[in-house]
Amino acid sequence: MSKRTRFIITSLILSVGLLGIQYIEGAYKFYAMIGLIILTIILFFVSLKEGLERNMTLTTLLLPALFTLGVGLFWFLLPANLFTRIPIVIFFAAGIYVLCLTMNIYSVSAFKNIALLRAARGVGFVLTLLTSFLLFDAIFSLRQPVYVTLPLYFVSSFLLFFQGFWSIELKKNLTNNLFIITLISSLVLTELSALIFFWPVTVVVGSLFLTSGVYLLLGLGQAKLEERLFPTTLREYFTLGIIVLMGMFFATHWG
Repeated sequence: MSKRTRFIITSLILSVGLLGIQYIEGAYKFYAMIGLIILTIILFFVSLKEGLERNMTLTTLLLPALFTLGVGLFWFLLPANLFTRIPIVIFFAAGIYVLCLTMNIYSVSAFKNIALLRAARGVGFVLTLLTSFLLFDAIFSLRQPVYVTLPLYFVSSFLLFFQGFWSIELKKNLTNNLFIITLISSLVLTELSALIFFWPVTVVVGSLFLTSGVYLLLGLGQAKLEERLFPTTLREYFTLGIIVLMGMFFATHWG
């Protein structure tokens, strides 16, 4: 069976699984969601098995699992009808297929250089931002105390940053540089999440703000790892950060 066929089968099976969750009642939905995440990891492992070893190449399984988790949690927040959920299933199926292609390029590039790597990194960057928005939106919607939400933000952002930065190094072993830059970025993002906890913003605005934080930190970190962190790059990212902060300030209903 060719890889492309495996990718299509993976996308179809997971999409049917996501659609089937809506017919499960009560707390069993969350158990089914956990099962779907485990199934995602298994199917991606089988689909990418030629490029995976017992080393950092297994990092390619992180973003698909987080993407499934993000879409699944966002799924629970939608009205329970097919007209709102069918587009999400289509989006999920397309996202899984694109993730299969992207993670395949990552796993192969860990062993040899290929021409599509730069394009795959761009796609992976966008998918990381989409996943972060879905996860942050779900966490924000919980409206739990700060001591509950901050660990959730830290863990989710750590995993997102870890796979995002690894896609630049693509080394088989964990490096101190990768771990340190991931830890620092995650702590900064967690601090930003603590800031908006005391800021009267809506769920969407707060999630977009944190996703913008991921964009800035991930972009700066990847530029650092690629040794392209020039003064112009810093100015561009920080200018965007100021614009986002001002936009959130004016979008807030202070009354």
